[in-house]
Amino acid sequence: MNEESQKYWDEFWEARGEEKPTLVSAWQFGANPDELAQLVIDGVKTATCSGHIFYEMDNEPLPSVEEYSIILNSKDEPVAIIKIVDVSIMPMNEVPEEFAIAEGEGDRTYQYWKEVHEQFFTEELRSVGRSFSEDMMLVCERFALVDVKNK
Repeated sequence: MNEESQKYWDEFWEARGEEKPTLVSAWQFGANPDELAQLVIDGVKTATCSGHIFYEMDNEPLPSVEEYSIILNSKDEPVAIIKIVDVSIMPMNEVPEEFAIAEGEGDRTYQYWKEVHEQFFTEELRSVGRSFSEDMMLVCERFALVDVKNK
C-alpha cells in the first residue's frame, strides 16, 4: 500500500473512532481503472471478478468476506474504500446474469460482460503463456461502498 493510501486508511478509521481492521489491500481495476472506480463511487458497480489462476500463479491469498480494499485510480491515488460482502469461486460460463450486471460495465448486459471479460482474460492469459477457456475458474466478489475520498 502506498503512503497516500495508508494515510487515507488511517484517517478514515481515526475519524470513526473505531479500531482499524487488519485485512486491507489497495489496488486498481485492471481494464480501465478510472472508469471502473467511478462506477463504484456512483453505486453502479457492486461486484468484480478475477481469474483464479492469477492468484495461484502469484501465490496470493484469495479475497475474503469482511476484507477491505482501497480503490485506486490510474495514478495510484486512493478514491474509495470498499468492503467485501461475498466471495464465490465458479467457472466463467456459470457466472449468473445478475452477477454480470452487478459488475456495472458497458450496457449492463450479460452479453457485454461476457465479451469484455473473454477479451480481457484472453489477453492476460496470453501474456503468461496460457490460453483462455470458457470454464476458467473466476473469483467473484461482491462488495459494499464504505467511503468516497473527498466527497
